[in-house]
Amino acid sequence: MAGGGFVGESGGARAELYEHKITGYFIFACIIAALGGSLFGYDLGVSGGVTSMDDFLKKFFPEVYRRKHAHLQETDYCKYDNQILTLFTSSLYFAALLSTFGASHVTRNKGRRASILCGAVSFFAGAVLNAAAENIAMLIIGRILLGVGIGFGNQAVPLYLSEMAPAKVRGAVNQLFQLTTCLGILIANFLNYGVEKLHPWGWRLALGSAAIPAVLMFVGGLFLPETPNSLVEQGKLEQGRQVLEKVRGTKNVDAEFADLIDASKEAQAIKHPFRNLLKRKNRPQLIIGALGIPAFQQLTGNNSILFYAPVIFQSLGFGNSASLYSSVITSGALVIATLISMAFVDKWGRRAFFIEAGIEMICCMVIVAVTLALKFGNGAELSKGVSILLVIVIFLFVLGFGRSWGPLGWLVPSELFPLETRSAGQAMVVCVNMLFTALIAQCFLVSLCHLKYGIFLLFAGLIFIMTCFIYFLLPETKQVPIEEIHFLFQNHWFWKRYCAEENYPDEKEMKDTR
Repeated sequence: MAGGGFVGESGGARAELYEHKITGYFIFACIIAALGGSLFGYDLGVSGGVTSMDDFLKKFFPEVYRRKHAHLQETDYCKYDNQILTLFTSSLYFAALLSTFGASHVTRNKGRRASILCGAVSFFAGAVLNAAAENIAMLIIGRILLGVGIGFGNQAVPLYLSEMAPAKVRGAVNQLFQLTTCLGILIANFLNYGVEKLHPWGWRLALGSAAIPAVLMFVGGLFLPETPNSLVEQGKLEQGRQVLEKVRGTKNVDAEFADLIDASKEAQAIKHPFRNLLKRKNRPQLIIGALGIPAFQQLTGNNSILFYAPVIFQSLGFGNSASLYSSVITSGALVIATLISMAFVDKWGRRAFFIEAGIEMICCMVIVAVTLALKFGNGAELSKGVSILLVIVIFLFVLGFGRSWGPLGWLVPSELFPLETRSAGQAMVVCVNMLFTALIAQCFLVSLCHLKYGIFLLFAGLIFIMTCFIYFLLPETKQVPIEEIHFLFQNHWFWKRYCAEENYPDEKEMKDTR
């Protein structure tokens, strides 16, 4: 297999001694932490719906409103091409990009829980400001506060879930983040569908309702335990062992706790984690986890469809309510796909989902492009049959993304980094992810206007490249303890030239003397 590099499902030397039971305490902690995904998801779902609502456009973007109603039932690639309108969406992601570096410092020094609480507070403030907005400046400032909340939440939550979870169920547990993201999108789309008829303040209710998941996450976060990994990293060894025993449901945690202490000693020796991430031995984590996967997740084109699903369907000639209803269908596909991935990711592995779903997504993008090339863009209304075909194909595309790049785009990077670079690595993941999210959000509508159906062929080509990237460079990480993932790279056909222990005799000698 081109991915190669397995060390066996038990990982390294002590992994087979790990014990665990699924306890109520563990389930509570993971569900509360996973609410962080609902912040991200709710915004993904609500922003596209709000930007297609007449009352919102009339108040803030009258030029777009006039253009929309001049061609209400016609196919028009350029109906929503307005850079200020797209800045409303993308400003959040630029803010998340910048805030993630502050979140990294908090996550490393104060713990994962502290970042989760900070994210909830900032997101709440942004939701209130957006709901009360009277001008574009208030909208953008509110979006920036929402972005800071997402930057902190997305930095901490995937780490929290991966560190709390036993290795054998880590994939399913980490995907709670993606599940709450998808549920947030679905709820936002249902809400958009309902409030669209509440004139003239429906959009305020849609934007303001983002405060609800923020409140739930903050209140629940007050009762969250810190992860054992973080407590040990902060030198709180006794407290770390107590939490580990509680979440594992057993007193027999000597082997796992010893691995945490070893990882912590290595982490404490690193004073500049971002600089350490650039070292040759961390090259696979940098290339795959910090740069490749988070960038590729956005370059699939899926979040563009989620941002602008109502806008896309209106541009394709669907009516106002029909377009919102169609976007509810696509977000429903995300929830179904995530449940499929949660059920099987620890059995079938990460690579299998990446590769088979990648092939499905390529086919869907090509079908959409060919259909639009033949049937779209001359100002005529799309036939019912073509419209149904487009909804079905986009549904299948989202179903593919929802069981692969959606959840695995957060799961796999959170597994790859050693403790000494974990907070810095996750900061890079969120930073790169948000950078590409913002760029795609800012550029998608103008690209749709100028490239027309070619934008979907571009996405198909990018998905082909990223599928090859996974096939050749990502080893299988299922059921390997998080502190022993580095063994995979030491045995991988390509990465072993960077990571083999014999290349770093000084570090090997330090480990042997412990």
